[in-house]
Amino acid sequence: MYIIKIKGKAKIPDYLQVRDDNFTLIAYTRTDRPEKALEKCGLGERIEEIKAKMNEISFGKMTKI
Repeated sequence: MYIIKIKGKAKIPDYLQVRDDNFTLIAYTRTDRPEKALEKCGLGERIEEIKAKMNEISFGKMTKI
């Protein structure tokens, strides 16, 4: 699974993409409240891991988790 953090501009917030090993989009959510979208797509047990990694990575860098 991979995550990438996307920088928003002006009124558009920052977003997080979660992709599987084939780079298929699993979740696309705001970085300030990802819990609901991650829970909805079946990643509820990995929310803390994804949030911790999200805070570590820089914008535009795809990271394997």
